[in-house]
Amino acid sequence: MSAGASWDALIVGGGHNGLVAAAYLARQGLSVKVLEARPILGGAAVTEEFHPGFRNSSCSYLVGMLSPRVIAELELERHGLRIVRRPASEFAPQPDGRYLLKGDGADFPAQLDAFHAGDGTAYEAFDADLDATVRLVRRVMEQRPPRLVAGRDSIAPVVGAVAEARHLSERQRALVLRLLTSSAANFLDRYFGGEAVKGMYAYLAAVGNLQSPHATGSAYVLLHHSFGESNGETGAWGHAIGGMGAVSDAIARSAAAAGAAFELNARVARILTRAGAACGVALEDGREYAAHTVVAGVNPKLLYQRLLDPSLLPAAVLEDIDHYRCLSGTLRINVALAELPDFKALPGREMGLHHQASVIIAPSIAHQEQAYDDAKNGGWAREPLIEMWISSTVDPTLAPEGRHVASLFCQHFHRRLSGGRDWDDHREEVADLVIRTIGEYAPNFPGAVLGRRVLTPKDLETEYGLVGGDIFHGALHLDQLFALRPVAGYADYRTPVPGVYLCGSGAHPGGGVTGVPGRSAAREILRDLRGRRLGRRRKSLTR
Repeated sequence: MSAGASWDALIVGGGHNGLVAAAYLARQGLSVKVLEARPILGGAAVTEEFHPGFRNSSCSYLVGMLSPRVIAELELERHGLRIVRRPASEFAPQPDGRYLLKGDGADFPAQLDAFHAGDGTAYEAFDADLDATVRLVRRVMEQRPPRLVAGRDSIAPVVGAVAEARHLSERQRALVLRLLTSSAANFLDRYFGGEAVKGMYAYLAAVGNLQSPHATGSAYVLLHHSFGESNGETGAWGHAIGGMGAVSDAIARSAAAAGAAFELNARVARILTRAGAACGVALEDGREYAAHTVVAGVNPKLLYQRLLDPSLLPAAVLEDIDHYRCLSGTLRINVALAELPDFKALPGREMGLHHQASVIIAPSIAHQEQAYDDAKNGGWAREPLIEMWISSTVDPTLAPEGRHVASLFCQHFHRRLSGGRDWDDHREEVADLVIRTIGEYAPNFPGAVLGRRVLTPKDLETEYGLVGGDIFHGALHLDQLFALRPVAGYADYRTPVPGVYLCGSGAHPGGGVTGVPGRSAAREILRDLRGRRLGRRRKSLTR
């Protein structure tokens, strides 16, 4: 290793969680370097130009799950982050020309009653129940999961979770268990009779989740996507001015202000060890950096199967990682638009409230079940589920004057196509299908498209390191959450190799632009470092 190439901590992967971990460690006086394989920091939370003059968030696209603690503690607003409130949250046009619209001045309960009598009152109960559950789960999200090993320390997080639940009523406790174990379809059936509202909310359970809406546990994915909080408003999702890259940029500036360094186009080949513990990393170009702490913000499969020496890993861990599921069924498209969509349900090309909402094309649970059936054996939905967010309606910096950009987030598209087919041969065919589907609701849309960038599940894997195209670094299924994420015995951000930690979305509490895995991993690293220093002091005193 060359002189001067030694650091207290090396971060493998400059995604937002890696940057968060770097910022917290640097703020405690550690020398930290972030190594990012791509030519831009941010991982899946980046803003890139995809058509001349048009920029947009490349993968993630809305801010709502970013931890308020991370925002405050890293002073992200001081470092340039500006999140604006969207005046509307969801617009769900229906095939029959009707619609649902949640937003300022829109009487959503009355709309629900027009579809199915009583659903307006049911919505009030549904909203209150989700809010109570989200408040509990948010607190559990920031706790360290138990390791499921012998010893008093391993049960401490469980005790903490129980203490949080102690404040809930009997009904609320039952609700938590129901959300953890029910299907999205069964959970929504408890409240609503109308198919439009069930389709709109069941879509949340389909985002990044290649799973039937009738699958046990799919209600949790709905809950996971209900954590929205923007500028202190619970249940709200906002937009970062400049796109999601502005989030990563602000975190990077905070880390840099604390002394962290960054290197782009630096692909790590393996983590180096000495006497079974971390001692640095080797890059693919042959260079090496020394460090006794290596923090991986990558998918757990990449960490355990590519970066670490398998001889240092227990057989049980290797087996668990081999069976760790990464398959989210997502297709991502950015489009440059000459004009706004003119929807049959709400005609007009001038900006309306519905243009400033997430446009949800997922008209019923049956529709979503069919989309899943189409994809599950190596195919794609013939009538895809689509969420369209026209970010330029609240952020004109992203497109030329009078033009617009839209994010299309689409389900379900299997990463591994059947019959030996390759996504490279079907990218444009499937993109055309998505554009045509939107055209069925807004006839001018296909003709308004000036340019597009299509990211298939394969592209998400090869370009952004999202194994299996999985936007969450691992399916959010019950056997891959909390104490089992990513594997039993190592859910506390540590790994079997001393000095190696996991800080990405493959760690608790899972995916989304939260910053929580990065913050929590940094907390455990600092705890270990304090313990080592204390141990050394004790040894010196006994000599």
